Amino acid sequence: MKKGIVFLALFSTFFLFLPAAMRAGNDIPEWRILGGELSNSAATSVSDIEQVLPRMKSLGLNTVLVPVYWELLEPSEGQMDYTLVDRTMDIARQQGLQLVPLWFGVWKNSMSCYAPAWFKRDVKRFPRAVTAEGKPLEIASCFSDRVLQADLRAFSALMQHIAEKDPRHEVVVMVQIENEIGMLESARDHSPLAEQAYRQPVPQTLLQALDIRRRGSWAEVFGTDCYADEQFMAWHYARYVEQLAQAARGILHTEGHTAALHAEVPLFVNAAMNSRGRKPGEYPSAGPLAHLATIWKTGAPTVDLLAPDIYDAGFKSWASQYAMPLRPQDGGRLVNRLFIPESRCCENSGVRALYAFGEHQTLGFSPFAIDQASPQETESVTQAYRLLSQVFRVKPQNTWGLLFDQQDAERTIDDEGVVIACRHYFTLPWDPRATDGSPWPEGGAMLLRLGRYDYLLAGSGVVVDFKTRAEKQHDAQPSGQQPTLGEDGFVESGSATPSTLPRFHGSRLGLLSVDEVSINDEGQLRFLRRHNGDQSHQGRHARISVGEWKILHIQLYEYQ
Repeated sequence: MKKGIVFLALFSTFFLFLPAAMRAGNDIPEWRILGGELSNSAATSVSDIEQVLPRMKSLGLNTVLVPVYWELLEPSEGQMDYTLVDRTMDIARQQGLQLVPLWFGVWKNSMSCYAPAWFKRDVKRFPRAVTAEGKPLEIASCFSDRVLQADLRAFSALMQHIAEKDPRHEVVVMVQIENEIGMLESARDHSPLAEQAYRQPVPQTLLQALDIRRRGSWAEVFGTDCYADEQFMAWHYARYVEQLAQAARGILHTEGHTAALHAEVPLFVNAAMNSRGRKPGEYPSAGPLAHLATIWKTGAPTVDLLAPDIYDAGFKSWASQYAMPLRPQDGGRLVNRLFIPESRCCENSGVRALYAFGEHQTLGFSPFAIDQASPQETESVTQAYRLLSQVFRVKPQNTWGLLFDQQDAERTIDDEGVVIACRHYFTLPWDPRATDGSPWPEGGAMLLRLGRYDYLLAGSGVVVDFKTRAEKQHDAQPSGQQPTLGEDGFVESGSATPSTLPRFHGSRLGLLSVDEVSINDEGQLRFLRRHNGDQSHQGRHARISVGEWKILHIQLYEYQ
């Protein structure tokens, strides 16, 4: 079977599988996660928890993604120890933080490294996955019911404990099931149990979801290459996770509980990306990846979100694969709202967060290992979250996300006739860092339309100007060589060529005002200072320098 067949059914089937509370447009949660994920070992002791959570609050986070380790939760089979879970929840409540527990159960980054010692040692009862060459892996086989039941028992106990300790869902607002599921070294499991499943007919439910008319075994329907193997494993991983998701949903759902802040606690699975040209087995194959989304959504319909962990270059491209928004043709139902539980924590993290919220209305953004990051890296997160917490207080008519680097430095938005040219700040000629050969830090912002000729720009390292369509079309006419601009932004002497443009007809847009503002708790704009003259290049644009973090209120007017 062709690899692309999964994509054919992707958008037509996704919306069928989300719970009603997340399908309807007006039922989408209004809360957003300004998050950070702790490093893997940050919550293994009470003393570490007591130190790290208050520090996360001081960085401006409203939510912390915290691992829960099976090996420490159930150190002896059947005996649960909730000490770490309880202390984490207690301190989070004290600090006014929300939590997203990350279940490090049978799989963490493909491997079964967080399984308890009693599980690891009993290979006969809890079998491992095996490569085609017969090599056993430290990856528990998803085809073993004993593996599932041990995992399910511990996970269900955790969910029950959370439900009893936090019945109104004030602290725990989402739950991650396992972590970066996927096969390594081999695209699929070749253990005896897996081989038995491989010879079985492909389930009719999956064939219908993929619009496949053939019938037969996995090899007969999909073929035998590594991509076919990946599809086989994706189905069985999804079916495994569905058992945990159903248990969590039954325990955490607050039916008719109007006092609950979040009656539905969203459940998600995260994916390590299939990047850098690698093939299945070279990356954690068969996880909840975008090209396997229909298989995952069909196999695990109780899981609300498939979430990308973005570490590689091309942030915008990775995010867009998982942002499957509200669409009229789906009756206004949610397909897959973007949520980024892990992203490389770096000096560009802040502008990436602004982009994700502006462009995709992401449910949340979370740099990984933020507890170990340098002040230079966390500063961008703190500054961006400070701006986002303010702009979330207004109700815009529309939003966009801007994210620029040296190779991708411009974007044009046509907002119902208002043509907005958006660029990296270093496209301006007067900052020496723009041309001295140093790498450009990313610039980014969230652009919000409040009304006709009324915008907010929140971000860092961007410049925007506004034109009518007539002005844009006129300026785009060929006119010979473009003039060279000096440091002041004006044309260098002798570099301009005589204009050959046709006569201009129509109106133009000008900046009525550009004000730096803050936004209070009631969503009202508070004037800080006026940007005019040199700060707007005499009314030509609005800009926020690299290294500065601001909210600009931009009002336009039309003239002829």
